[in-house]
Amino acid sequence: MEYTSADAVVNLPNLFSDLVRCETRLYNALTESLRAQHGIVTSQFESLRFLRDHPGARVIDLATEFAAGVGAMSKGVDRLERQGWVARQPNPADRRSSVLTLTDDGVRLVEAAEETFTRKLAELLGNSVPDASLSVVAQAFSRLRAALEHDRIGLPAG
Repeated sequence: MEYTSADAVVNLPNLFSDLVRCETRLYNALTESLRAQHGIVTSQFESLRFLRDHPGARVIDLATEFAAGVGAMSKGVDRLERQGWVARQPNPADRRSSVLTLTDDGVRLVEAAEETFTRKLAELLGNSVPDASLSVVAQAFSRLRAALEHDRIGLPAG
């Protein structure tokens, strides 16, 4: 099915296919770099980065951010905790949940991994997308994400 705007015709199924395949390939390439340099995968890096940037976050906050199931996210946090990168603290506002904090090792890891992540992403995008187009792409995805999140579209069932 094609979508026609004022200045272009876009094949929506092809756009979706390109979007998903690009995301998968970028994710895999970033995982390769993070694993080789730091012994972690992209999902672990993203969780650590989120926890660094959102003090007091809980498992539910991670699940919401990444549109993942709470159970799956809790298992991921368990792995981070076993590695000594994350600690669970009692939540003073709700005894049924824990607040997640990065340990000193977790802080050092996410900061070092962020350099690798950013460098690799810049290399991958810089080799394929002209600078002028990159800001347009970034704005388009930011708007799309905001709309999907606002309307609560694509949340996991259960």
